[in-house]
Amino acid sequence: MFQEEFTENQVQLLHRFVTNTTDNIFALRNLPEVIKGALFSRYSRSSLGLRSLLLKEFIQSEEMGFSAITGTKEEIDTDSQLVAVQKAQNFYDRILDGYGDDSIGELGGAHLALENISMLGAKAIEDARIGGSPLEKSTRYIYFDQKVNGEYLFYKEPVLMTSAYRDLFLETCTHLFDVYSKLIPPLTSHIEAGFPKDPLISKTAYTAALRAKVLDCLRGLLPAATLTNMGVFGNGRFFENLIQRLHCNSLAEMQEIGKKAHQELSKVIPSFVRRADPNHKHFQAFGQFLDAMKDELSQISHRHASHINSTNEPGVRLIDFDKESPTKVASALLFPHLQNDLASLDQYCRTLSEEEIASILEAGCSARENRRHKSPRALERAFFTFEIIADFGVYRDLHRHRTLTQERQLLSCQYSHYTPPEIIGTDMEAEYVKALALAKEAYDKIANELPEEAQYIVPMAYNVRWYFHVNLRSLQWLCELRSQAAGHPSYRLIAQKMAHLVSTAIPQFEKFFKFVDYNGYELGRLGAEVRQEQKTLQIKN
Repeated sequence: MFQEEFTENQVQLLHRFVTNTTDNIFALRNLPEVIKGALFSRYSRSSLGLRSLLLKEFIQSEEMGFSAITGTKEEIDTDSQLVAVQKAQNFYDRILDGYGDDSIGELGGAHLALENISMLGAKAIEDARIGGSPLEKSTRYIYFDQKVNGEYLFYKEPVLMTSAYRDLFLETCTHLFDVYSKLIPPLTSHIEAGFPKDPLISKTAYTAALRAKVLDCLRGLLPAATLTNMGVFGNGRFFENLIQRLHCNSLAEMQEIGKKAHQELSKVIPSFVRRADPNHKHFQAFGQFLDAMKDELSQISHRHASHINSTNEPGVRLIDFDKESPTKVASALLFPHLQNDLASLDQYCRTLSEEEIASILEAGCSARENRRHKSPRALERAFFTFEIIADFGVYRDLHRHRTLTQERQLLSCQYSHYTPPEIIGTDMEAEYVKALALAKEAYDKIANELPEEAQYIVPMAYNVRWYFHVNLRSLQWLCELRSQAAGHPSYRLIAQKMAHLVSTAIPQFEKFFKFVDYNGYELGRLGAEVRQEQKTLQIKN
């Protein structure tokens, strides 16, 4: 596994701000929230590890003025820190034990950095949605073709590496990276020829947009084993639940992440994660429940599997919604402005004409001037369930939305895969498709015996099935955000489709999607890059 190395002086500088300088999982400490937020934000668009980034662009940056913000003390008073931590731990332990109030765990939080974990591991962490804010290294801004000691950076799954499939796994992943790396130059030239730089656009903005377009096209070749970095800020309750679930995961990587995360977080928020210890009675009870539930559901599922017909076509389907939701949203819009009970308002709104309901709904959205104007919570009374079959790359993008219920199936090569239109009909298409076909052959061989471990070899271009159960307010935010010009074309299409399906099913709700962008864009990031460059120039001036 790739590991950054630091000089003795750098270790001394870092020691005050990170819990360790040698392992791939560590926590931040002694940093103001503004520094941590800026650091993690920069982290998602850098190929550097967080500690190197902290050194290069923060600690050693004269422009940042780091020492003025954090103080000039170079060595931490370890004894005083331990006393402070112990006092805090004793206090919270008394509250937790005496009152049993789990919400106490939300009063403290931590920033956790996770480096050199697989993209599959990153998804397991992001599955824990409430109370945590993850930010993952982007496949759009960073090239994933680098090698360390002659090897591409992908996770060597322990079970696979000790199985008869070891060589097949290594060769397949390496080939996928080879093709990814090989296609970057010709695809860059191909897209550049089709969309030459406008003389009025700066070279910096154009180059950034061009790179994003190329990497968006080629990310489908990256296997789920691809190593990534991520930063997570979360409160104590979030981390406790996350670590418990990681410990209970059947994959070795997730268990190892859970173990190391618990170890590092115990140094900074020990009281909040103590019940995630495998020896704690609460964890043991949770583990028993989870194992029993999984076993029973697995047995029942296999009994019913042969009796179910299924649709495997890629796309988005609206499979469930409440036809009465317009009246429910209307009554909820009236509720805070009256003194009537909600049940009576529901009954009253059922007696109103469609025109009157429309006027109430219009009042709830007519003043919105842009997508950042959040709609009232009344929209949360309308729910929709979508099933989506799309490539894993799209799933990774949409999975980050937290205010909804979502569930996915295991990654596989069972469904078709996505081929970017930019390479269709070119010499690059055959090599791209062949690499995916070889990955499918390898997956099929491994999955017969090791279906969960086989996920690591699945390229991001292959489709996965998942569902969203989401309220109208959250859906509005998702569709308006993910349809914007800067977004990846594939998830833009899904966001547009979901808004269209709801507007077709319930025309009264179309007015809530007025900032969905249905246009198509060739170099979608170009506008955003130009605006960012202009902002940077304004700041400097």
